[in-house]
Amino acid sequence: MAGRYDPLNRTAVRGGRTPVPETASAPHPGAGSGALVREWESGGVDLGLTLGPLRRGPGDPTFRVTPDGSVWRTSRTPEGPATLRVALRPGTGTAVAEAWGPGARWMLDRLPALLGSDDDPAAFVPRHRLVLASHRRRPGLRLTRTGLVLESLIPTVLEQKVTADEAYRAWRRLVSSYGEPAPGPQNLPPGLYVMPDARTWALIPSWDWHKAGVDIKRSATIVRCARVANRLEEAAAMELPQAAARLEAVPGIGPWTSAETLQRSNGAADAVTTGDLHLPGIIGWALAGNRAADDAEMLELLAPYAGQRHRAARLVLLAGHAPPRRAPRMRRTDIGRL
Repeated sequence: MAGRYDPLNRTAVRGGRTPVPETASAPHPGAGSGALVREWESGGVDLGLTLGPLRRGPGDPTFRVTPDGSVWRTSRTPEGPATLRVALRPGTGTAVAEAWGPGARWMLDRLPALLGSDDDPAAFVPRHRLVLASHRRRPGLRLTRTGLVLESLIPTVLEQKVTADEAYRAWRRLVSSYGEPAPGPQNLPPGLYVMPDARTWALIPSWDWHKAGVDIKRSATIVRCARVANRLEEAAAMELPQAAARLEAVPGIGPWTSAETLQRSNGAADAVTTGDLHLPGIIGWALAGNRAADDAEMLELLAPYAGQRHRAARLVLLAGHAPPRRAPRMRRTDIGRL
């Protein structure tokens, strides 16, 4: 529960805090909906914390949380588009999942990895009081692994050097315009779409990038990624250094973008984000009282968590302890209006 010592603010939301209501009653998967169904004993996973980093803003057309405690998300899998609904059976740690579309079987086969089965939270040893407190409050935190690179890479590129609101708006506009309606039952949450395939991303005309508020540098990077999408998807099966090198071989992809992508696609527990405008100051303030910390000091503070630096950074963000603001927020712009 958010409170004085655990505030639900923008910092915590960046850490992946996504509220998911408790399931009121046992779900009835697949009843008359033509869904493929799978149940998996999750060991007490927290759906909101684990899947929250996959949501790109509250209006993300590929991600929804519904009042019955279900998380809905869409993906373009190697076998085609798919919609996944997952909820926890009340009073148990059992995840109940349904999937629709040509990629439904692919999604269900990878449900455990999506819910953190490849993660090893026992390997994490807190070294700071704040990190220890945040870790204790979140025993259900797992690091998700989607196994899909492009679906995390493209929205991450959209977030380069702009405000989160601008990036989220661009993602909504582009997916809603060029994606396809999500496959699923009649009670599918409204406005749910599957992101475009790589070829469609590469063919978006320059004026539609502009209408979506995306400058030529970011749009050109996404087009380059789309043209080598198959090679980039191979990074999902690589170790972190090799995967980062594969992504950063594309002009326009640097350490910030590769880390933010591999945290999601590969479940990389040590993929610490460098080159970020705010993260070093947040980590420095939370762990050493230094709001002016740079990447070098952040990495020094996170050094005791080698192998788990991303998890440590997330726990700091989830605690919501950000330094007091001294300057106005970055000005919101929309080049699509020009």
